[in-house]
Amino acid sequence: MRKPLLKLSLLLVVFTVFNACQNETYLDHPEEDAKSINQEEALTIPEINAIINESISTTGTFDWKDATPHTLWSAVIRGNNILTIGYGNEDESFAEVKTERLKSTLDNILQLVEANEGFERSEKTVYEHEIINVVDVKVEQFSTIKLLLNSDGIRYLEPNGYNHYETVNNARSSSGCDKGADYINPAHYTTTSPNNAQISWHFNEHNIPAAWNYSTGSGVTIGLIDTGVSASQSLLNGNGFKDGYSSNSRYIQKYGTFIDSNWWWSSNYDGPHDKCGHGTAMASAMAAPRNDNGMPVGVAYNANLVAYRATEDVLLNDYHERKGVSKALTQLGNRSDVKIISMSIGYVWSIGNIKDAVRYAYSKGKLIFAAGGTSTSFTNGFGVIFPATMSETVAVTGVDDGPNYDRCDTCHSGSKIDFTIIMEGDNNTSKAPPVLGFYNGDRRYTGGSSVATATTAGIAALVWSRYPSWSRTQVLNRLKQSAEFYPYKNSSFGYGNIDALQAVQ
Repeated sequence: MRKPLLKLSLLLVVFTVFNACQNETYLDHPEEDAKSINQEEALTIPEINAIINESISTTGTFDWKDATPHTLWSAVIRGNNILTIGYGNEDESFAEVKTERLKSTLDNILQLVEANEGFERSEKTVYEHEIINVVDVKVEQFSTIKLLLNSDGIRYLEPNGYNHYETVNNARSSSGCDKGADYINPAHYTTTSPNNAQISWHFNEHNIPAAWNYSTGSGVTIGLIDTGVSASQSLLNGNGFKDGYSSNSRYIQKYGTFIDSNWWWSSNYDGPHDKCGHGTAMASAMAAPRNDNGMPVGVAYNANLVAYRATEDVLLNDYHERKGVSKALTQLGNRSDVKIISMSIGYVWSIGNIKDAVRYAYSKGKLIFAAGGTSTSFTNGFGVIFPATMSETVAVTGVDDGPNYDRCDTCHSGSKIDFTIIMEGDNNTSKAPPVLGFYNGDRRYTGGSSVATATTAGIAALVWSRYPSWSRTQVLNRLKQSAEFYPYKNSSFGYGNIDALQAVQ
């Protein structure tokens, strides 16, 4: 069985030491050597990765704000010369209408870059995000980084094109992609009556079938930000989404914000359809129809679904993936019909333009679920990943069905986790939730914190459908109240396993 594992086995490396703060001037970094002062050579990729690893090993995370100017510039150079600039005041992640002050701040930044880099603005040198206060620029000169660090109106500088952070010791895990089919053990599902759709074993662990007597997700729209939804799975497209006992009025819509190009300035969008398989599996877990084809049914089988192909796989290590996720978040934030956003994707450190976009969607009242992280056993000691680390998101991870509340074999846990979902057998990692496959007639297993997140988003849709006038806070509180540890919060598993029946009653 193939399970979707985040490419997050990134930590076991020989480390070197660094310490700095972005807001200090370049001359305040005595550890910068002559090479960096003379700007003769950027750090190599292994040298940059060693600095990142040292931070993660020491503090549990990494932030480009803590990198020296030379390290930041080096990563820009090694990252296709892309510098992402967050501008405005510290609390100004976004602005639907830019004030004159913000316009002036941005113009001053761009004039500085243009003058120092010696180019004029064009689509190949500048990309301005529409809603979040972020601009991407082409940078080659070390002096540009130093000037920007000492300029007003800079919230952060990040080398968003740097995607060379790699694993060692053959500890690489997969990117979550799987378009193959699996043989599904009959013991891992039950069937609905009368239409014979298959119910994943883990639904019963959370009383989801019993909750269907009260709510099936009707009238609620879930936004999915992932790798898209397969065009070859009819039950997740068009009229197939209404198959069997699912409502004829429900809808699925697909969009694409990912650009598959080596050129950072390209506008050649890759389309809405999944090419990986991960997004298809998440869509199935959340909202697959209560079909009459003997195929897996989703948690909220009457909910609507708006799915975005915003990323190539589950690891947000590419400029176009980060930009695509950011754009999907702002577009979903602007939709009044979308109440819930589910993201079973992430990275080991925070990404500024995605953080800004999460805050924008949150400001619009969206309930945002994010995966706590899935990896190999090499990184089981690593904590919750971004964006599940944000206070604006609800972090979810997976546990097994044993008596001791053990996380799944590849799942991350920690103080940032809010909820858990049972999605693995005790001492039996092959027992995982079955979902629709990439192609018609196929089924497959899926696992990790990814499916735990999608399952939780589906349960939230059941609650919001049952109580349509409720706010995000009321829905979230009901989930907490139905969870095993409430009113307490466990240091590793949050409020614990959710009881869907209790949540909708």
